[in-house]
Amino acid sequence: MTTFQALRELPASAQFKKGDVMVVFGELFSRGYANGIVDQAEKSGMTIVRSTVGRRDADGTLRPLTTEELQNWPKPYINIPLEAGFDMEPAADGTTPVDQLKSVKMSEWDSAKLDWSKIEHSRKAGVERFRKNVTAYMRELDALIPKGANVLFVHTMAGGVPRAKIFMPTMNKVFKGTGDRHTASEMLQKSDMGKFADQNFDEVTAHTFQHLLELSHPIRERIERDGGRAHYIAYGYHGTEVLVRGEYRWQTYTPYFQGWAKMKLEKHAEDAWKKGIRAQVFNCPEILTNSSSIFLGVELSLYPLMGALQREGTKSPYAQKLVQKCQSLLKDGVTIQDVLKATDAYITSDLMQRYMKYDLWPQHNGKEQMECMLDSSAHLISLHKDEKQLITYLLSEEVFKACGEVMFREAWNPKAPVWWLGHDVLAKTLATSFPCP
Repeated sequence: MTTFQALRELPASAQFKKGDVMVVFGELFSRGYANGIVDQAEKSGMTIVRSTVGRRDADGTLRPLTTEELQNWPKPYINIPLEAGFDMEPAADGTTPVDQLKSVKMSEWDSAKLDWSKIEHSRKAGVERFRKNVTAYMRELDALIPKGANVLFVHTMAGGVPRAKIFMPTMNKVFKGTGDRHTASEMLQKSDMGKFADQNFDEVTAHTFQHLLELSHPIRERIERDGGRAHYIAYGYHGTEVLVRGEYRWQTYTPYFQGWAKMKLEKHAEDAWKKGIRAQVFNCPEILTNSSSIFLGVELSLYPLMGALQREGTKSPYAQKLVQKCQSLLKDGVTIQDVLKATDAYITSDLMQRYMKYDLWPQHNGKEQMECMLDSSAHLISLHKDEKQLITYLLSEEVFKACGEVMFREAWNPKAPVWWLGHDVLAKTLATSFPCP
């Protein structure tokens, strides 16, 4: 396992400039981590090359975006589908892994058996298709990089939940189920469905970074031959340090089903680093995104960022204004300290500490642990004036921004292949790098 290494202070300013290029390897969606670093690149005058994962037609065919779909996209963009994974990839007989699960009922998901020879054929075909598309992508990209430019590749690939209908209700039981509806994450992982999902996570979340590093080798050589530098960054998750009872302490969301893939992502960065490639994975804090709604409770560790802002931003108008905005979202009579007291009690409880062991990460869930997490989540949501305007939505946006600033700076003069970004460095960044709104 990668040794924990937290970035404690905001690195020196990056020297990326007009004429340099940021390559968004993967599609840029709203309310995602990568938006923060794209903002930093735009402020520096860099050219942003955007990409797409493509779209699937009704018959399952993967295609580029249409002219209509691209009409509002800023240029330059490369319209070659970068969808990864193999859940929709046909095997030799024309059927996909998703097809194998079409007839599975909820009462039998845990006993469903897959044809692993077909799964492996689809996996290999998916990798071949992805690498072929990336090779074509690199040919177009090469023409967009001027001589002497520095290039920052931003790997945004993550996820990989198979697109079979049976997965979502099953995952709801794993990530939201309590009482009789609770399903252990270990039970899912040991099933054929879970093993298939694990393989798809690996291909999407981890191995795409390896393919990027390998297939951009000719461009990287050309960039460096022309006097520029190539940098690679990726987004990881491996727990986060948050301020709890006066100290920054590592904690995590459980169950994090993609954790094994995230560790493989770290390994790819470490292997590349040993070869002299400027490749880095940044393990970022938990946030709320458009795709995280199923993971109720993941937002609990966002609340302590308010305490970090109070500590690190005593002289910062921006931090003070942000804390005031958070307070305004709470019901009358409820204070930020009430919220922080609740999250402190939750994170430090004996029950939750059993599921927050770094050396055992990622751990599977337990019935009592899930009930404690979901009850705590519901309680803190109930303290808001409006359940559609949560403190954690506001703080997620701030985490995007702060992560973008820290990563952009560190990528210019990289010092290690894997970093953890905790609430300490992000609060310091928000307190010192952004003007008061």
